[in-house]
Parts: sequence; structure tokens; C-alpha cells
Amino acid sequence: MARAQVVVEDPTELSPRAQALLRSAYRVITRQGSHRLSLQDVADEAGVSKGMVLYYFKTKENLFLTTMRYALERTSARIRERTAGVDDPNRLIAALVDAIFIDAERNRHFYLLYVDLIEHAARVPSFGRLSSLATEIINGHYEELVRDGAARGGMAVQDPAEAAAAMRALIDGTFLTWLPRDDWRESYPRFKALCHASLVRLLGVDGSRAP
Repeated sequence: MARAQVVVEDPTELSPRAQALLRSAYRVITRQGSHRLSLQDVADEAGVSKGMVLYYFKTKENLFLTTMRYALERTSARIRERTAGVDDPNRLIAALVDAIFIDAERNRHFYLLYVDLIEHAARVPSFGRLSSLATEIINGHYEELVRDGAARGGMAVQDPAEAAAAMRALIDGTFLTWLPRDDWRESYPRFKALCHASLVRLLGVDGSRAP
């Protein structure tokens, strides 16, 4: 039997009902992990039939991939909103960090989902498409911020694309170090402040330089 086509839907092009199902899927995945995700769980969360979920997403794999894209694009939209019109590099980095570090509970939910994406991308070829999309969304937005900051003279950056990749590594590394801690709620402000200070050094704001 031929394998069903894997589709990573653009969430913005889906109907309101399908978008509501994505939000339900996101809640289910962050609560119990992608490995235990079932279409019936999503249907129960949304208060609809399993057939309704199948109608919109065809397979569990398609649903998971589209849910991940939804989460990534929602994060990108929040960053754009918070950083729009901010010219001062110090305030720009502060706005970026505030847009990413929204609160301990929601960041924990997102990064548990993100870790699942990384594992799947390393093991399942079809998930590599979403991994590439994640790089395009995240690195592309960071590069845009850095390029604008460097053009205004507020960031000591030679290569915006390289700096964007380093930013992503720094931010993801901060969250992945924080995520498994027993005191994740209590330590959250400290890791946020650490990430902020590290980004300032990395981007050479106010003459700072990464060691």
C-alpha cells in the first residue's frame, strides 16, 4: 500500500475549524508528548469526532507537523510584534528576550514540543522538511533583526547570517539547559537574564564582545 503523502499545511490558510483543531493538538502534545498523541485524544480535547480530525489532517503525522509549524509561526509573529519599531539595540534585545521568554509554563510546553521535533527530524526523513522550515523561520527572523541593527551601527556584527545561527544556538541552549531542572519555575528569571546578557555580548551591543 502506498504511503500517505506528508503535508505540512500553512496554518494561516486553514479554516477556523482546522485552526481550532491545531490549538487542541498543541494542548494534547504539550500535556502528554508526541509519542502518545492520538487523533482520538485531539478529537476529545476539541469536542469533535475523530472523523473530523481525519477530514482536515488525514494522518497523525500531518497533524503533528502542522501543529509544530503553527507553534513556530506563532512564536515568530509574537517576536515581530514585540520588536516592531524598536531602534535602540539594547531595547531591541530586551524586546526580543521578552517575546521569547513569555512565562515558565508556556515556554516549558513549547520546548517539550520542540524537543520532540528535533528527535523526529533526526529519525524520520519527512520531519526534516519541518526542521528546515523551522530554520528558515527562526534564523531568518533573527538575521533580519541583526542586519537592521548592524546597519544602524548599534551591533558589532560582521556576518548577520552567522550571528543569527549563533543566536539560535544560544537561545535554544539556554532553554534546553533550563528545561529538565527540578526548579524550572524558580530558576526561570535567572536563565532569562543570562540569555539577555549573553545576547548583548554576542551581538557586540555598546562595545560588548563575546569571549
